[in-house]
Amino acid sequence: MAAGKTKSLFSLSALLASFFGAAMIAAAFAYFNYKFSEYKFIDFSQWVFYQEKAIFIPDEPYYIVVFYSSKTPGTVEKLSRAKASYPIIAIDYYQKAPPSNANIIFLRAGTDTSLKFIQRFNIYHSPTVFTIKKNKDTLYKQDSMIRELDTLDGLSAGI
Repeated sequence: MAAGKTKSLFSLSALLASFFGAAMIAAAFAYFNYKFSEYKFIDFSQWVFYQEKAIFIPDEPYYIVVFYSSKTPGTVEKLSRAKASYPIIAIDYYQKAPPSNANIIFLRAGTDTSLKFIQRFNIYHSPTVFTIKKNKDTLYKQDSMIRELDTLDGLSAGI
């Protein structure tokens, strides 16, 4: 080493590299945390929905969930005729549940469960549709974006 020249323990490039590395790790963590929280879970063992006179227990790997208003004319009839790639679960805002058929499962719930459902999935419009996927037992995870349907005929095209 030449006299009078000392080598810095921390160089500017090492400092910038460590800062950049920490920023990348923080950005990746924030992104994956956001993506994980973007889709929500529903546990049918904690939220009770009724299918006619029995408690609904899901058994399919996927469902299409439709939150709708029976006060809108023709909605129930259109839902009853809808065909989709997965079974359809229809939950009425006014808690009227006509008999289920091969295409659709009409559910109703108590006020507390309905409010929790609306809040959990941030439902602001009717009809609203999204898919859920079985995670384990009665725990299902939202598997699509929540969309407002312009017409219920859009279910026939699938989600």
